Amino acid sequence: MNQLNVAVDTVGVADATPDEKQPWAELGLKEDEYQRIREILGRRPTQSELAMYSIMWSEHCSYKSSRVHLRQFGEKNPRTPRLLAGIGENAGVVAIDDNIAVTFKVESHNHPSYVEPKQGAATGVGGIIRDIIAMGARPIAVMDSLRFGAIDHPDTARVLPGVVDGIGHYGNCVGLPNIGGETFFDPCYQGNPLVNALSVGVMPRSRLQSMQASGTGNIVILLGAKTGRDGIGGVSVLASATFSESGEDDARPSVQVGDPFTEKLLIEVCLELFDAGLVVGVQDLGGAGLTCALSETAAAGDGGMHVDLELVPLRAKGMEPHDILASESQERMLLIVDPAKADEVLARARRWGLLATAIGTVTDTGRLVVDFHGQTVVDVPPKSLADEGPVYHRPIAEPNDLALIAVDRAETLPRPTTDEEIRQTVLDMAASPNLCDKSWITEQYDSSVFGNTVLGAPHDAGVVRLDERTGVGIAISLDGNGRFARLDPYHGAQLALAEAYRNVAVTGATPIAVSDCLNFGSPEDPHVMWQFERAVTGIADGCQKLGIPVTGGNVSFYNQTGREAIHPTPVIGVLGVLEDVARRIPLGLGRTGDTIALIGTTGEELSGSEWAAVKHGHLGGVPPKVDLDHEMKLADLLSRLAETEQLAAAHDLSEGGLAQALVEAISHSGMGAQILLPEGADPFTYLFSESSGRVLVVIPRGQELAVRSACESRGLPITPLGVTDANTDGLHLRDHFDISRAEIDAAWKGRIGARLGE
Repeated sequence: MNQLNVAVDTVGVADATPDEKQPWAELGLKEDEYQRIREILGRRPTQSELAMYSIMWSEHCSYKSSRVHLRQFGEKNPRTPRLLAGIGENAGVVAIDDNIAVTFKVESHNHPSYVEPKQGAATGVGGIIRDIIAMGARPIAVMDSLRFGAIDHPDTARVLPGVVDGIGHYGNCVGLPNIGGETFFDPCYQGNPLVNALSVGVMPRSRLQSMQASGTGNIVILLGAKTGRDGIGGVSVLASATFSESGEDDARPSVQVGDPFTEKLLIEVCLELFDAGLVVGVQDLGGAGLTCALSETAAAGDGGMHVDLELVPLRAKGMEPHDILASESQERMLLIVDPAKADEVLARARRWGLLATAIGTVTDTGRLVVDFHGQTVVDVPPKSLADEGPVYHRPIAEPNDLALIAVDRAETLPRPTTDEEIRQTVLDMAASPNLCDKSWITEQYDSSVFGNTVLGAPHDAGVVRLDERTGVGIAISLDGNGRFARLDPYHGAQLALAEAYRNVAVTGATPIAVSDCLNFGSPEDPHVMWQFERAVTGIADGCQKLGIPVTGGNVSFYNQTGREAIHPTPVIGVLGVLEDVARRIPLGLGRTGDTIALIGTTGEELSGSEWAAVKHGHLGGVPPKVDLDHEMKLADLLSRLAETEQLAAAHDLSEGGLAQALVEAISHSGMGAQILLPEGADPFTYLFSESSGRVLVVIPRGQELAVRSACESRGLPITPLGVTDANTDGLHLRDHFDISRAEIDAAWKGRIGARLGE
C-alpha cells in the first residue's frame, strides 16, 4: 500500500477554507471557468478536483473551441448501415460483412514529438493502438502522417530521426505492420512538426465493447503498467503550448514514456477477457490518464463511481492524489467487471504477467468520489467533467491576406520552355524532399509482420487481408495538403478528402468511412478559427456528397511557433473494402506492351503545386478544382475494373503531377515507358499541373476497348499516352526528351538520408 506522507487537500478542507487562493490560471483555466467550477461544486475545488477540471476542460479533452463546428459531422453524416460506432467513441467501427467489423482512428501527438521526438512519436502510436483495443478489436496495422520543417534545418535533423525511430520501435516491438502514410517538409512546420498516427483493428461484430461504467456494485479494475510521474499535465500543458526555437526542454517532463512489450501483453489479455465475456466496460488510459478514464466511464454509465487511489500501483514515491489522477503513464486500461468475475479477471492478467488491481466500484450516486487513505479528495458529478465543459463560439475572421494571395497565381510564374529545361525540371522535382523516395523512413518500419499486408508503402494505399478464406480485405490512405488548405481551407480540405478517397479507390477498394486529424494554430486567433470552420465544413459537405461518414478523429490546436501558425492541415484517413485482395490493383507498369492511359482532365492548375514551391518558393493563387461527382464515378470505375481484372496497375496523380507519377511507376517496375502527349498539349502544363481527379492506369493488351467503354459509360475522359516497354530505358517522351532509369534513380532515391547526413 502506498504510504500517505503529504498534506492532502480534502473535500473537508476545501469546505473549511473557501477563500484559499488556487492556481487556476497556471493550470490553463480562465477566471469564469474557475467560478463555474465553484458553482458546480458549491465550494472551492480541492487540489485534485482543480487538476481534473483543468485537464478535462482543456482543448484536448473538451473540444471547447471546436465542438460547435464539429457538430456538422453528426448533422451531415450520411446514414449507413455499416456504421456501428461513431463520433464520441474511442474509435469508429464499421461493418465489413455480416460477421467482421473494422475499427480505425487517427490522432495527433505533435507537441510531445517536438519536445522528445522518439518517446513523443512512440507513445502516439501506443495511444492510438489502445483506442482500437478499447473497442474490442485486435490491432492489425498502423500508418502515419508526418510533417517537418525545412529538410536542411538543423532542428529537422534532430526531430525527424527521433520520430521515425519512435514509430518504428513501438510498432515493430508490438508486432504491427506499418502499411503506409506520408512525409512532407515545409518551413511552416519548423518548431511544430505534425505527427499524426492511425491504427486499424478487426473484430467479430459481436465483440464490440462499451466504455460505460454500468451496473451498480461492479468492480473498477486498473490493468497494465504502474503509474508514474511521466506525462503529468501532458494534455493541458503540451496540447496548448506554443514553442520557441529553444523552449522545448521546459516541457520535457510532460512527455510520456512507452513500453511496447507491455502493450503487446495488454492487447492479448484484453482480447482474452473480451472473448470470455468477463468485461462490462473498458476504457484506455491515454491523455489525462485516470482523470479522463474515470470521468468518461462514469458519465457514460450509471453516473457514479467510488475509487480508492491508494490502491493504484505506483512506480514513484511521494505521488500526491492529483499526480496519480493526472499521470499519463502508458500501457494502462480501465475495466468494469462483475464482482463474480473479478477474481478470474485478476487471475488471467497474472497469467499474462500484467498487474491488475481493483481500485473501486460503480455506484448509483451520480458522483465520482475519489478517496486517498480514507480521506475524500474528489467528489464531483462526472458529467460536469466529461460532458459539460465550456463551449466557446470563438470569433471568426477571414485572414487579411487571403484576397491578395488569391490573385498571386502560380500560373503566371516563369516556367521552363525548352525540352532540356523541362527534362531537368522532371529530375529536379523527383529529387525534391516532398517527392523523392521515402524508403529511408519506411525501411525502418516492419510492413509485413502478421503476413497479411498485401500492399504497403509506397503504394497509394495500404491493403491488409482480413480473412484468408474469403480474401476480403481493407485499404487505407492518409492524406493532407497544408498548402492547398492555406489558399482555400474549404476546398483544400475537400482536396485532401478527395485524394485519400481516390488513393483507396486506386487499389480497387470501395471507400466506406473517414477519420480525420485537424491540425491548426491557436483557436484564440480569429483567422485560425475561420480556417478551421471552413475546413470542417468542407469535410462535412464532402463526406455528405460522397456518401461516407466521418467516424471520429482528433483536433489539434496551438500548432504554432510564437505567433506564426502552421498552414491549416486537415489530414484525412479513408478506409475502403476489397472483396478479394487478390484482385487489388498495384502501383507499377504491368507487362511490356501494355497501354498507359490517363483518366481525368488536365487543366492549367499550378497554384499551391509542388513545382511552384520547389522552383519558386511560391504559395499563392487558388487550389485546383475538386469535383466529387467525378471522384465517385472514378471510384466506381476502378472497383469494377479491379473485379474484372482489367487493369495491370494504377497510380493516383497528386503532388508533382503526371511527371512524378511516371517517375514513381518506372522506379517500381522493370519496365520503361514510351509516352506521347496528346496533340496540342503544352508539355510543361501536362507534366506538372496538379489537377485533381486523375489516375494513371496501365491496361493489359486486349482490354483497351473494354476499359474505354467502361470510362465512356460513366462520362469519364480517358487519354491513351503510350505503352510499357521492357526495352526502353526509363522514360521516353516522344518528340521531346529521354531520361534514363539511372538518371531517375539518381535523382529520386536516397535523398532523405543524404540530406539528413545519414
